[in-house]
Amino acid sequence: MFFVIPHIALAAAGFASLVICLAIVWTARWHGAHTLDSSAGVQKVHHTPTPRIGGVAILIGCWIGWYFAPPEISVMLGPIMVAATPAFVAGAVEDTLKRGRVTERLIATFASGVLAWWLTGDSLTRVGIGGVDWLLTITPVSVLFTAFAVGGVANAINIIDGLNGLAASTVLVCLSGLGMLAFLNGDAEMAKISFILGGATLGFLLVNYPSGKIFLGDGGAYLLGFLLGWVAVMVAMRNPAMSPWAPLLACGYPILEVLFSMARRTARTLKLGHPDRLHLHSLVWSRIARKWLVGASGLRQNSSVMPMMLAYACIPVVLSIWFRKNTIGLMFAFIACAFLYAFIYARLIHFRWTMPKLRLTSRDTKRRSDR
Repeated sequence: MFFVIPHIALAAAGFASLVICLAIVWTARWHGAHTLDSSAGVQKVHHTPTPRIGGVAILIGCWIGWYFAPPEISVMLGPIMVAATPAFVAGAVEDTLKRGRVTERLIATFASGVLAWWLTGDSLTRVGIGGVDWLLTITPVSVLFTAFAVGGVANAINIIDGLNGLAASTVLVCLSGLGMLAFLNGDAEMAKISFILGGATLGFLLVNYPSGKIFLGDGGAYLLGFLLGWVAVMVAMRNPAMSPWAPLLACGYPILEVLFSMARRTARTLKLGHPDRLHLHSLVWSRIARKWLVGASGLRQNSSVMPMMLAYACIPVVLSIWFRKNTIGLMFAFIACAFLYAFIYARLIHFRWTMPKLRLTSRDTKRRSDR
């Protein structure tokens, strides 16, 4: 495993990302009018305007890693980085111009997925379910399904990007899991790509956590989400001996977060893009961190959430490696992770262990609707 790691490319990607993040923080007074995130908003928990263009550092770090990568790796990584451009640009527009809608960013991410298929020739052609696998043999269906799936992962990373270190550390853990899956199946190229992208992510994370000096922003979240999703697609398709559910489960935490968010908002008759503080990490912050760390600084309360959420994020990654060739085992593992998520969520909502309920309206709201 040690010899599979592309040490020079990984170190270059991480160092470049770290240096650029520090430069962004130190020069914020010159570009802050366009790049600082405000502390106002439903999902905001920080109190100091902070640069939200960490995605720029990660993007440059990934390209630096591409430059130093061995030829057999750079020829694969280059098209992925080119395809990521629409997703990144759409998010960066929101970060700097404060303009753009969630729908537009999702469309841009889907476009990145289609572009990635055109550049790499890869798309999901099997998911381990007979009828669906037959449909995926039809190229347009396969491409659209793949673009939709990758867009979902990108949106998932954007959703969990709410507290210091959470999104970047989750991506780092998921990329490590995908790299390990690739390595165990003899796919050294995809393992190396996973580690290079992880290096760029780590460089950002060192500035983002625990101090929160810089944020991913939408550009960074959609960039990392797209890269994570597409690496999962390539690992699944390049390794037929492995179940396609293994890369899916390796990204289990962010995928479950977006699925539960969609279900919750649908049940509460809200728009799917409606912001709220009812994500699992938001509840961990408000009902565990703020109560257990009474008297601690807001920064410490914020930063304490990441280790707790990361403990959960590691569970599906470990299970994906353990059951990597067993589709039925992976399906049950995914369901088990979903139930664990739901029971923890219900515990935080109701302050006791109980069966989870989908509708999360208050009693007063229910009384008004009954009148």
